[in-house]
Amino acid sequence: MKKWLCFVSVALVSGIPQTHAQIDRITGKNFATRSEVLATHGMVCTSVPAATVVGLDILKRGGTAVDAAIAANATLGLMEPVSNGVGGDLFAIVYSAKENRLYGINGSGRSPLGLSYEAMKSELAKLHTEMIPPRGMLPISVPGCVDAWAELHKKFGKLPLSDDLAPAIRYAEEGFPVTDLIAYYWALGPRVYKGLPGAFLETYTLDGKGRTPAKGDVFKNPDLARTLRLIAEKGRDVFYKGEIADKIDAFMQANAGFLRKTDFEKHTSTWVDPVSVNYRGYDVFELPPNGQGISALQILNILEGFDLRAMGRNSPETLHAMIEAKKIAWADRAKFYADPAFAKIPLAGLLSKEYAAQRRKLIDPNHAAKQVEPGNPALNQGDTIYLCTADDQGNMVSLIQSNYRGMGSGIVVPGLGFMFQDRGELFSMDPQHANVYAPGKRPFHTIIPGFVMKDGKPWEAFGVMGGGMQPQGHVQVLTNQIDFGLNVQEAGDASRWQHEGDNEPTGEKMTSSGGYVEVESGIPYESVRELRKKGHDVRFDVGGYGGYQAIKVEMHDGRRVYVGASESRKDGMAAGY
Repeated sequence: MKKWLCFVSVALVSGIPQTHAQIDRITGKNFATRSEVLATHGMVCTSVPAATVVGLDILKRGGTAVDAAIAANATLGLMEPVSNGVGGDLFAIVYSAKENRLYGINGSGRSPLGLSYEAMKSELAKLHTEMIPPRGMLPISVPGCVDAWAELHKKFGKLPLSDDLAPAIRYAEEGFPVTDLIAYYWALGPRVYKGLPGAFLETYTLDGKGRTPAKGDVFKNPDLARTLRLIAEKGRDVFYKGEIADKIDAFMQANAGFLRKTDFEKHTSTWVDPVSVNYRGYDVFELPPNGQGISALQILNILEGFDLRAMGRNSPETLHAMIEAKKIAWADRAKFYADPAFAKIPLAGLLSKEYAAQRRKLIDPNHAAKQVEPGNPALNQGDTIYLCTADDQGNMVSLIQSNYRGMGSGIVVPGLGFMFQDRGELFSMDPQHANVYAPGKRPFHTIIPGFVMKDGKPWEAFGVMGGGMQPQGHVQVLTNQIDFGLNVQEAGDASRWQHEGDNEPTGEKMTSSGGYVEVESGIPYESVRELRKKGHDVRFDVGGYGGYQAIKVEMHDGRRVYVGASESRKDGMAAGY
């Protein structure tokens, strides 16, 4: 203690900077809310510290990055049910060090085979709406998470799946203290899901009546423990062909639901090749539709024609260019992004540099666009948690998983311990739309994992959670690093913006004012004022800017070092060994 006091005394009289502002002026960098985390053997970054520790323990036991990702994801499904769980879908990009290759998996589910377009339209008429609602039976699609775990584990796992799921099972049985932010969102559940069939109250409240856990309350989910134990012992088939599927089928039939056992039996994940564009020498990879990842690539392609570094981070010129590029990409997103099994997507055209140059001309440097139409690219064949892991062999995982809106549809089958997602809300009911509802079809998806390669080697696994914020967030954290020189933690801590009120794949059109821009308080008011002069509707909001995790790869004296970062706006933690 005396040594520490002595250091402080010296610091006070020796001119060592004492404030963040002083540090900023001397280093030329933005102050990060926390330091980067460094490790040589393995790294795990998640939105809940206990889940990070679970993944790290799996790595120390000899598990691969995929084993750690599955273990952490299962734990997050228990501890952060406001965002994800086995009732949702999963997407991931895996880097195989042995092959120096990226693999993508689309673990999203499909709509009920027995619910036709005409039947869906009839059901919506009963509710006096033309759009699929966010709650109840209509937005439920087959959960793809468990099958994606099985596929990832079969290809890249090393430990038994039962070992990967054991920590989540133990926590579900013994209980865990709920963190502050998760408790806040959890408390919204009883109001949102009141009156729906199933076991929401019995599963997700402490008294079975409506009292949700507050910060520090210990929560148990024995039903989920039993579900995970069945999966651990019998594999994915127990979920899609066995007793779990039987329970779901019986419940759906008894409560006017539409999923049937045959929907589960026919479910498969899809291995896909990640697609990329080169942005200033960095190969940025996303997964192709039915997700929205390529919109981040389209935005980067457009922004490559601007000298962002010279324009300055958070300058009105940079922000204007980014917002307008987002609007242009969103117009294409609204028209073209859909399940490729049902629609021809002009993927190569959308991602071409020539198309980006053509679309870039739509940006007026002095005026915000009030309406943007989709382009005509050449047709060529060719709430959410995000986590990333890396192991001692150099393998890396970028994984995102979600129930979509809030905790999901509100439907909980008694005895199973999880809620079904409401992804089907993202279908359009316009019969001419590529994303129109159809039985056995995957809806448009918002969740996107990201990965960057540099000179043919892994540079960073990263992701940003939060619906339509995700591509915008991908662009912001990457330009913060590539254009403005921020480190991997600073890139996530930096103030963000989000444009809303735009064209959507569900059929909504951009509002007459050109949508609106929400900004965090760290963005200079001088920039806000200039944006308003250009015609942007700028608003301030304290939330809704997503959640970020990343693992960067650096080489020091010929040795690989993992550099981890975690979202300062959430409860997350990066840890390595």
